Amino acid sequence: MLAVIEIAAICAFAVSGLIEAVRKRMDVVGVFTVAFVTAFGGGTLRDLLLDRRPLSWVHHQEYVWLVLGLTLAGPPLLGLMRHRWADRLMQATDAIGLGLFAASGAAFALAAEMPIIVVVLLGVVTGVFGGVLRDVLCNEIPVVFHDHRPYALCAFLGCWVLVGLDSAGAAYWFSLLAGAGTSTGLRLLALAMDWKIPSWPKEN
Repeated sequence: MLAVIEIAAICAFAVSGLIEAVRKRMDVVGVFTVAFVTAFGGGTLRDLLLDRRPLSWVHHQEYVWLVLGLTLAGPPLLGLMRHRWADRLMQATDAIGLGLFAASGAAFALAAEMPIIVVVLLGVVTGVFGGVLRDVLCNEIPVVFHDHRPYALCAFLGCWVLVGLDSAGAAYWFSLLAGAGTSTGLRLLALAMDWKIPSWPKEN
């Protein structure tokens, strides 16, 4: 189950990265680089913090080939889409990647017997870091820092759901899916309902 979640998260974030790179009119090298960094950034940081070797994409070379395939096939298909639908696809894949990577990060931290707060925060970091790298490479302020619609908060709550269910003795697969679903669902709801986190400190 964790392997399936990892593959799905890589695909989702790779697609969000290549959409942003295509919108910036990058060449094929730029598109691959942004897709690769977006797909593997969070998982790489997770592995480094947990001292896991080899890194996931080094151990599973097929993941790299998967991102390369998406890089070659994705942009021509995106060219057939209207701009509005490309934006929606990017938001959807970003939300899916956020939830899946947050759940995988928390699950790996639980397996390493980390303290609960570390488990949750590591899940959040794993979920948001790929998107941060994507936005930085595309010369944008990372969404997690300037978009007042909940982003990292969604991953934070999703990780607590995963931890709570695991502590209650729920099935491993159910805890993973519930945590990922909570994060992704809250992010999609925040986008659809235009939920906003107020500025801090509040503006007068």
